[in-house]
Amino acid sequence: MNWIVFDYGDVLSKPSAARPEMAAKLGVQLPEFERAYWDLRIPYDAGSTPLEYWQAVGDTLDAPVDEALSDELTRIDVEGWSHLEPSSKDLLEALAEAGASLALLSNAPSVFGEWVRAQDWARLFKVTLFSGDVRCVKPDAKIFELLLEQLEAKPGDCLFFDDRQSNVDGANAVGLQARLWNGADAARAWLG
Repeated sequence: MNWIVFDYGDVLSKPSAARPEMAAKLGVQLPEFERAYWDLRIPYDAGSTPLEYWQAVGDTLDAPVDEALSDELTRIDVEGWSHLEPSSKDLLEALAEAGASLALLSNAPSVFGEWVRAQDWARLFKVTLFSGDVRCVKPDAKIFELLLEQLEAKPGDCLFFDDRQSNVDGANAVGLQARLWNGADAARAWLG
């Protein structure tokens, strides 16, 4: 296998703890906020702007969102997802040091992709592909095909780790070797 490809959220990163702060900024209860946050997320991850996303969330919750509030919510949201799991970072560093070709494939808005690419640890990846940049999301076959084009690789040359079974199934359907993420130790053992 030539490439090891990782999802980002809840694979490389710790789960975001920012949703209570965002709910408070909107003046709404956390359960209602979380429902809107996730129910409306796919269009955002597929390329809509932060303002479009946060206004849709606000409309659902009857909480008006202007550009300044959208910017603040975006900042909090990105910060919430910005914490790498130390064990995942150690795995990436060990794989890179051993000469593995690493790639990142994540359902995330373009604004988050920009943040990732500015981080020092992003240098560990030869390719980073975010759904917001290509306007399609996992598990759609198109995003895996776009990944393969960027990697200049055949499906069987790629091992993909994701925390969602639907994304693992989507990758398998295109021919990638895909595994459900069960933590860095399990991945390390599987990679041998």
